This record gives sequence, structure tokens and C-alpha cells, in this order.
Amino acid sequence: MSDPTNANNELEPRLIIETGLDQRLADIIEPVLVDIGYRLVRVRMLNQNGATMQIMAERNDGTMDVEGCEEVSVAVSPVLDVEDPIDKEYHLEVSSPGIDRPMVRKSDFVRWTGHLLKCETSIMVGNRKRFRGKIVATDENGFTLERDQVSEGEEQNIVIPFTALADAKLILTDDLIRDALRADKLAKAEAANQNDAEDQE
Repeated sequence: MSDPTNANNELEPRLIIETGLDQRLADIIEPVLVDIGYRLVRVRMLNQNGATMQIMAERNDGTMDVEGCEEVSVAVSPVLDVEDPIDKEYHLEVSSPGIDRPMVRKSDFVRWTGHLLKCETSIMVGNRKRFRGKIVATDENGFTLERDQVSEGEEQNIVIPFTALADAKLILTDDLIRDALRADKLAKAEAANQNDAEDQE
């Protein structure tokens, strides 16, 4: 039986989306990824090695490996060739979001509660736009951050609405590395068990 959280994740919209050309690329790439059981984390056109289109993606269970990157690359290449959104030669680079990953969906904040995050908002929240601290709670509308650097007169905890979020990324710590490796191992074990069950049907 499939995990209901994964089913929701497939259709869960991203909170932080691209603009301009990157948005056009995301509109082309995202439906292809959903069809093959992956989620788009981010796409960016970078001016490195000439031009590089960087696609960050992951499986619906949050894992990603070399085989997954190859599968995504093979799936999106023909669609990009047909749509031809870039008017010059470019290099396609597919990668996992990494351990200190961008946070782009509500489920990311739920999954990584208890870990350090740095984020920016598009509007002032409590007289600031930049924050750093531990995610201590998440609900439908936003998340609560326990700040690790507080100015005089500021509350330790602040609620940041998802609608105000412009950018968010986990901060690499020993705890995060340990939990990310544990989650990856668990997801791989669950996938293997599911494959075994399907083979026995």
C-alpha cells in the first residue's frame, strides 16, 4: 500500500517558485517529473561552464540518488528539446536538494522540525526580513522559528507565514546530517519492502 503522505506530496504545490525564464523552465519540467514519480525542488539557469540549467529534484519519499538523477535527465531532455526554451547551448545538471536543502513545500517544514533554518521574507515580519533559528512548530499557515540571535525587545519565537516566505534553506549541522542519513536509510528500506511485496503479488 502506498504511503498517503507521498500521495499528497506529489500534488503539493511549492511555496517558493521561480520567476522569469526559470519559471518557464519549471512549467515545462514539473509535469514531466510528476509523471515519473519525482518532485521538482528548484530549477535555475546559471552562467557557469557557458550556461547550465540546474534542476534539483527528489522522489516523492524525499530520497534521490545517481540513478534518480539519470532518470530525471533522460525524461526531461526530449521535452526541453521540443519546447526549446533556451536560445543558446547549455549543460543540463540534475542533482538532489542536498542535506542543507532549500525548503520549498509545507511538508519540508514539517519533516525538518527541530532543525536550524535560515530564511528571508518578502515583507517585514516583526521588523525583519532575515531570520535564523530552529523550526519548533508548523501549521497550515506558517511555521514558528526559535531564533538563535535575538535583539533586545524581540521575542525568541516568531511565526513566519508561508505567504511571506521568499527563500528558506536548512543549515548544515551534525544533527541534520544524522537525521538526513537516517531518513534516507528508512525510505530506501521502505521502498525495498514495497518492491518485495509487489513481486509477491
